[in-house]
Amino acid sequence: MGKYFSKGKWQYLRYTLTHPMDGYYWIRHQELGSVPVAILLVVVFAFCFSSNRLLASFVVNDIDPRSVDSLYELIGILAAYLLLCVSNWSVTCLMDGEGRLKDIAIAIGYATVPISLSLVLGTVVSQFIAADEEALYFMILAVGIAYGVLMMLIGIMQVHNYTLGKTLITLFITLVALLIILFLLLLLGNLLGMVYNFFHSIYTELIFRV
Repeated sequence: MGKYFSKGKWQYLRYTLTHPMDGYYWIRHQELGSVPVAILLVVVFAFCFSSNRLLASFVVNDIDPRSVDSLYELIGILAAYLLLCVSNWSVTCLMDGEGRLKDIAIAIGYATVPISLSLVLGTVVSQFIAADEEALYFMILAVGIAYGVLMMLIGIMQVHNYTLGKTLITLFITLVALLIILFLLLLLGNLLGMVYNFFHSIYTELIFRV
């Protein structure tokens, strides 16, 4: 486990944040990334997201803290992360993509770091701004989200060895595939629920007859 969280892995994460083009290229070709680190970063992102919703000042946040379920949001974000990785992998397998599932997971996981940092910084800044200074808070979030999306775009482009145009098309198809997978999962869940209710009703009927 130590090799996945070694000092070198964390140092290379920092390099990737400042040099995404080179960073993602060598992650694909020299195994310099770490899937466990990427998953941990997604968990940290979920924590930062929930903390922002709970702790951001009322000046920029009108969410009722009682409506925030951090565990539910963590599960939802991890599920979305898994679905996005699988969807992109399934699409790129059909479009001559060179990236493996682990490369995609690293590319997406590392891209959450700027967003997490902007959420933390935005939460802190929100405690010191007045009612007419919300623009600073939203600018911090916008910069973090924009850089995170840019990193994700570069990461997908580099690990699959795509052009920018093909990357954009692939990401669009990935979102479509994600929705299809989500629909099928919901359909499967509903079907399993119906089967369970059917056998449960038979069991109940037998119990009462006996």
